[in-house]
Parts: sequence; structure tokens; C-alpha cells
Amino acid sequence: MHNFIQPIYLATAIILILGIRKMSSPKTAKQGITYAGWGMLAAILITFLLPEIRGTWNHILIIAGILIGTYVGWSSGKKVQMINMPQMIALYNGMGGGAASAIAAIELLGHHTGFTVRALAILGAIIGTISFSGSIIAFAKLQDLMKRVIVLPRHQMVNLGILVGALLLGATILFSSHFSAFTLFIFFMLLVVLGITFTIPIGGANMPVVISLFNAMTGLAVGFEGFVLNNNALIIAGTVVGASGTLLTQLMAKAMNKSVGSILFASLSAAQSESAQTGGSLKPIEASDAAVMMAYSNKVIVVPGYGMAVAQAQHKIWELAQLLEAKGVTVKFAIHPVAGRMPGHMNVLLAEAGVPYDKLLDLEEINAEFPNTDTVLVIGANDVVNPSAKTDPNSPIYGMPILDADKAHNVLIIKRGQGKGFSGVENSLFTMDNSRMLYGDGQEVVNKLVQSVKSL
Repeated sequence: MHNFIQPIYLATAIILILGIRKMSSPKTAKQGITYAGWGMLAAILITFLLPEIRGTWNHILIIAGILIGTYVGWSSGKKVQMINMPQMIALYNGMGGGAASAIAAIELLGHHTGFTVRALAILGAIIGTISFSGSIIAFAKLQDLMKRVIVLPRHQMVNLGILVGALLLGATILFSSHFSAFTLFIFFMLLVVLGITFTIPIGGANMPVVISLFNAMTGLAVGFEGFVLNNNALIIAGTVVGASGTLLTQLMAKAMNKSVGSILFASLSAAQSESAQTGGSLKPIEASDAAVMMAYSNKVIVVPGYGMAVAQAQHKIWELAQLLEAKGVTVKFAIHPVAGRMPGHMNVLLAEAGVPYDKLLDLEEINAEFPNTDTVLVIGANDVVNPSAKTDPNSPIYGMPILDADKAHNVLIIKRGQGKGFSGVENSLFTMDNSRMLYGDGQEVVNKLVQSVKSL
């Protein structure tokens, strides 16, 4: 039976890899999710044939887990709006880390594993548990349940002390075959606390990078537990997720012109207090005048951000773009790598609205076009178009590559009020001579623009 099961697990892992590969492109992402789903279903079903799974009670537990997980996943997936998808991903990623930790706890409590397997279980427990509690805090921050950065006195020393304590207990469990369940409990509790204290000082603007890192950690933890269970599917899938998550974390940090270490271990609070205030005044414009400006432009570039997601304005934006194109205006969409609150957030929202993929251009493709653009429409974006990233060395976002919207002939900014962006930094773009402010709810403002363009 073992010789039959392992090749099936290997085939399942290959299907999962193909699914992940197809998720790299918007055109094939849906197909990739389907591949991965079928692969996961095959892995679950083949588990019933494992020789270790004996007895009716074990089968009942597995079936109950499948039914509960399917119901929760299906119902939440249908109900959760696209704007809340980053929170959902953070939460589900945490569940993966928690599952890896649970596997480690059960194996360690059995006291039957050898030294190497026990070491791998402990590594998986450390990584998975930190990812679990850290992802819960990331969820709370994205859901606005935790609205401020929390920095404890001597915060990094606190983290180091907790880590050392957890490692010492891990060493005790590794080298002793007679450790108590209480020791194991304290070991896991320290790791839960470390995940919390590790995440609470990280600012909201850096949260997409943190989510990506926790995704990589969960994959790595799953890979370690695959070795513990001698499960090829878990080993391969976990390694692939860990590697891809690590690469994505590095790419996103590079897009912000920061090191991963500076994002994870430095609070923005001190830098924010030193950031220079912008000069000049905000200049409002009526929607009807803005519509005329866009309708008589040769080229319009739309820069979306999280505010567009909050306002659910992506469908109206695409309607506006189609109306402008009908009048002979070239319309493109500029997507910053860290726009929104997770990688690809804006791409998914605009694709949902029906915007063709070839109109979504990333920073490297679009930046050279801004100086020859008549009008830029910024909706909900802030930090990714802030010229302070290039001009103000005291700004916490200094050095981050931005979309050069300020170089366009005219810039229209849709904004609910005069508040700061996600990182809490003043935006000097808003007070530039070529910028005009369109105040109000994003969807309502865009609807006014649509009606005004229709009347021209």
C-alpha cells in the first residue's frame, strides 16, 4: 500500500506546483486555483488509505474536518468582498501555520520520534506558531481592529528574550526523551507571544510585506512537518510555497527600496515625527471641470490605490475609461507593486471589473509615459505617488520607487478628505501647481465624472 500511496502524493505535489505556476499570470490564475484544488482533494482522499489511519473514529474525525473546513472555506469565500481579501488571506495563512504547529505538538507528545524527526518537528513548531499568531495580528491590523503601532520599552530586547527562552525549551525537548507536557505547553505559548510581539510594532504600510513573509514561513513549516510525517506532498508543496513566498517578500521590499530587516525590525514612528510638512495649499476642482479636462486629453493614466477598493469604485472607473476611449482618449492603468494591502490587490480588483490585462502596466512599464500624459487620475492612492519619496530624506518612505504622476501635465486626485496615507506621511503631490483635488466618496465622485463625460 505504501508503494501505491507515495507516487500518488508525488503526483499531487506536481499538480500543486503546476497550479501555483499558473497563478503567476492573471490570465491563467483561475485555472491554477482549480488545479491546486483538485490536487489538494486527491491528497486528502488518499490519506484514508494510510496504514496509520485505522479505525472508524479516525475516519469520522477526518470526514468531520473535511466537512467543517469545506463549509467555512466555501461560505466565507462567497461572502467576503474583494476589499477584505487581504484580511482573509492573512487569517487563512495563519491557519496553515497553526496546522503545522498542531502536527508538531502531536508528534512531540508521542515521544516516539527519533532525534532528527524531533528536531524537524521543533523547527516546524517554531516557524509555524510564530506565523500563526503573527498572521492573526496582521489580520487585526488590516481589519482596523488594531489601529495603532505598539512599541514596547526595549522592544527588540523583549523579542530576543522570548526567542532565547523558546529556544532553550526547544533544546530541552530535543535532547530529553522525558520532557513533560507542561514544558511543551510553555514552549508553544512563548512562540505564540513572540509572533504577537514581533508583529505589533510593524506599521500598516509594511503589512503586505509581512503577510508575504508569514506565507513563506507557513510553507516552510509545512515542509518540515512533511519530513516528520514522511509525506512527499507536504514536503514539496511546503518547499515551493516557502521559496515563492520568500522571493515575493524580497521583491516587495525591493519595490519599497527597503531591506526586509528594516521593515521587520524598525518602527516608523520616529521617522514619521521628523518628516517635513508639505508647503502650499490644496486646490479643489468640480467634477464637471475635471470631466472636461479628461475628455479633451490625448492620454489619461489612472492610478488606483486602496481607497478605490474601499469605495468599491473599480466598476465605475472602468465605465469612465470606456467612455473616454469612445471619445478617442488613450486610457491606461498604472499599478505600483505595493498598491493596496496585498500583492496584486489592484490587478484583481480591476480584472473583476473587466479591465483588460494589457491595460494594467507596472511601474517600470508606465513611468516613462507620465511626462507625455495630459491627465493622471489618482483614486485612493497616496504613498505610491508621493514625490517626498524622492525629495525628502527625512520621510519614512524616502527612496521608495514611486509612480511619477507628478510629472504629468495635470493631476486629479480623488480623496475622501485631507487625511494622510496608510504610512501616515503627508503627500507633497497634493499641493503641487498641476494638482487638483476631487473630494468625496470614490464611487460617488467617479459616478459624477461618468455623468459629466456622457453629457459632453
